[in-house]
Amino acid sequence: MTQIKFYGRRDVWSGLRQELSDTVHGCLTEVWRLPADKRFHRFLLLDAEDLLCPQRGERYLIVEIICFQGRSDEAKRDLIRTLFARAQERLDLPAEDLEIVILESPQVNWGIRGVPGDELALTYPVTV
Repeated sequence: MTQIKFYGRRDVWSGLRQELSDTVHGCLTEVWRLPADKRFHRFLLLDAEDLLCPQRGERYLIVEIICFQGRSDEAKRDLIRTLFARAQERLDLPAEDLEIVILESPQVNWGIRGVPGDELALTYPVTV
C-alpha cells in the first residue's frame, strides 16, 4: 500500500494535478512495481502565504510517500533518483524545488478493506 501527499502552492500546482499524479505514479509502477490501478494521491495545495519556504522558488513541492515497511534502502534511493529526474523532464521542476519524503509503517499499523494490513493478500511486492 502506498499513499501520496502533494504539498505545494495552489496558484502554481492546481492546474497540474494530473501531470503530477501521472509522473509520480509512473515512477512508482516502474521502480517499485506498484500496479497501475493502485493510485491513492491527495493534493494539499496551499495559498502562497501558507507555505513558507524562503530558500525555495514558488514551484517548491513536497512529495510525501506513505507506504508499508519493507523496501530496501536501494529501492528507496532508486525511487528518489527517478522522481528527481522525471520531475525535471516532465514538469520542468528543478531538484532545488522538490523534496521527497518516504514514511514507512509496518503493515499491521494499517487498516484496509476491513482487515489489518498484514492480513491483506497483495498482488505486488513490498520488498523490492
